[in-house]
Amino acid sequence: QVQLVESGGGLVQAGGSLRLSCAASGRISSIYSMYWYRQAPGKQRELAALITASDGRTSYAESVEGRFAISRDNAKNMVYLEMNKLKPEDTAVYYCSMIVASTGRDQRLYWGQGTQVTVSS
Repeated sequence: QVQLVESGGGLVQAGGSLRLSCAASGRISSIYSMYWYRQAPGKQRELAALITASDGRTSYAESVEGRFAISRDNAKNMVYLEMNKLKPEDTAVYYCSMIVASTGRDQRLYWGQGTQVTVSS
């Protein structure tokens, strides 16, 4: 009953910036936390950033600390990821995820389909 859709991925040169967006829709009762994961080919999925819906507390992976910024708009059920000073190592599929309580269901973790980010050298 909940769908997440990412957007904003694409091709960018090293040192450039991109802004990813993720919109949640459906029968949403409450959103508790929001996440951006990423997975490069041949590598494990990595939690890049998270934010709590209630107080906006954030946390980042060391690999992106200082370059990425996660934010949210609770009224729009959206989460964003500002990516700056991008490196080729940032190339990955980026996935939006949220812990959501849906009407008539227990809270659970939902995933988007992912959006490709490619950083060229």
